[in-house]
Amino acid sequence: MTQTLPDIPEVPDVRDVLDVRDLRVSFGPGMDAVAGLTLRARRGETVALVGESGCGKTLSALALSGLLPAGATVTGSAELAGVQLVGRSERQLRKLRGDLVGMIFQDASTALNPLMTVGAQIEEVMAIHRTHNRAERRTRAVELLTAVGVPDAAQRARSRPHQLSGGMRQRVMIAVALAGDPDLVIADEPTTALDVTVQAQVLALLHESTRDSAVLFITHDMGVVAEIADQVVVMYAGAVVESGPIAEVLDRPHHPYTVALLASVPDPDEPHVGELPTIPGRVPPLGERDAGCLFRDRCPKRQDRCTQRPPLEAVPGGESAVACWYPDHVGQPSAPVEEATR
Repeated sequence: MTQTLPDIPEVPDVRDVLDVRDLRVSFGPGMDAVAGLTLRARRGETVALVGESGCGKTLSALALSGLLPAGATVTGSAELAGVQLVGRSERQLRKLRGDLVGMIFQDASTALNPLMTVGAQIEEVMAIHRTHNRAERRTRAVELLTAVGVPDAAQRARSRPHQLSGGMRQRVMIAVALAGDPDLVIADEPTTALDVTVQAQVLALLHESTRDSAVLFITHDMGVVAEIADQVVVMYAGAVVESGPIAEVLDRPHHPYTVALLASVPDPDEPHVGELPTIPGRVPPLGERDAGCLFRDRCPKRQDRCTQRPPLEAVPGGESAVACWYPDHVGQPSAPVEEATR
């Protein structure tokens, strides 16, 4: 049954742009795909949600935007600009999507409507959520395409998605997401399908275009996180295992999973000889997650105590938090994971 919530305020309280507390996404008893996500994002700040496939990153984003698949239930709290997102009806969520929340999907070729021009798709957002007349919408669509680096924007606005390159389609997706002037932009692996040069351009563009919004950036790539994020939340098997300011987490990672993710990123200043370290094993799927530390079967530091789930606790002397019984408090990387588990 849909929870009855107050009407969406006309002028929301924007002191805390995004405040997520104990967000849970479940597909039934013992099937929590997201198990207690907590994070905050301020205006002009980018929070990166990091982890492998199956860690719950995308489901967390879909929960915030009300786009979860059938059968999923959401509990907890998620306030955006003073508006509670959890428990809203589909009718209310449609009003919020594109207005308070803008989405940038991983694959623009499937997210954009192939039968509509890209300009019309940008204008559609404004027609639903803003009061511009048709001429104003058309002018604004061209302005947005110009702002996201689309050359000859007036002509490209009349193109359909298949007539544009992958990088251009992704720029159009950013323009669509920004058309409603959202308080929160959710970017779900927006550069994964792009080559390195175009990826760098899109990341710079996203950073420049979202100075007035909070950004939730979803990725598995710690190299990308280092480029764009202010805060990072590392997820594993649906739970947060480490979080904190990006500089602190990158310089002094405390959870073995974070250490392993960072070890898998090549360092241009210190070329690696041979293959980069990898993490053996797999993320435990739903139905195989017990009450212990979910990373223990892949962890070089595992001990008997790891059969109990560690709480997420503040790291002494820092701003980070970590969920590990044996965190690395000196910030030196553990032994390479693939060697320590042999």
